[in-house]
Amino acid sequence: MDTHRRHESGVRREAGQKVEPVPPLEGRAKRAGDPVIPADPGGRLQVLSTEHWSLLTTRSLAYSESFSRVEMFLALLTGAVVALALLAQVDRYHEVFTLAAVLLLSVVLFAGLATVGRLTTLNQEDLRCVLGMNRLRRAYLDLYPELEAYFLAGSHDDLQGVMLTMNMDMAPGRWRPADALHGLQTLPAMLGTIVAAVAGVLSGLVASRLGAGGLPAVALACGVFSGCAALLWLLTRRSFDALAARLPARFPSEEPAARGQPSTRTG
Repeated sequence: MDTHRRHESGVRREAGQKVEPVPPLEGRAKRAGDPVIPADPGGRLQVLSTEHWSLLTTRSLAYSESFSRVEMFLALLTGAVVALALLAQVDRYHEVFTLAAVLLLSVVLFAGLATVGRLTTLNQEDLRCVLGMNRLRRAYLDLYPELEAYFLAGSHDDLQGVMLTMNMDMAPGRWRPADALHGLQTLPAMLGTIVAAVAGVLSGLVASRLGAGGLPAVALACGVFSGCAALLWLLTRRSFDALAARLPARFPSEEPAARGQPSTRTG
């Protein structure tokens, strides 16, 4: 008798045999002889690449906004200083100059504090984008593990991997002199120093207007400058530590000492 085999809706029919339902491969455990269903690495790679470019675009927009904010503040500060310089030449008794200086510098101080706050938020967004790209890079390595030796940036989405990608080593809760030197080079720290100087000059003008002598006014201005600069740096650092503490690490860096064996991971 000839045997005819047909597959209709997951049912196996063979001549001379009992009809048995055949569950789909996804719904049962794999057995010996099951056909191997190849994955679609091309489609996965396309989706990952699209998301990677999206994160790169987001970082680029964040950088552009940061530079625009800084330029806006510096333009406002420059205009205020030029206006006060012209006013000082025509105001003989300096009464109008003092009032105008207090008003203008108050506006500049507000704009500076808002700019520092926005820069801090943009830096946090940039950090999250780096985390996302590290996670995507880990997906690339899962698809093509032989390419790991060619990757320079980190491939783990914890703080260690993110700092490797950003070429920094700033762990939360740990302070080092190198961290302070690096922090002074960032846009929030640089702008915060200028804003602190504006706050110091404003406080000195207010003290002088209220009748304080020259030396007390200068001492007050120096104290306000130092305190404001330290406070802005501390708030920026704490915001970084708070964000780093709640990073959703799904692929943390390996710890060879804890595992008792050497690790080949570099990111």
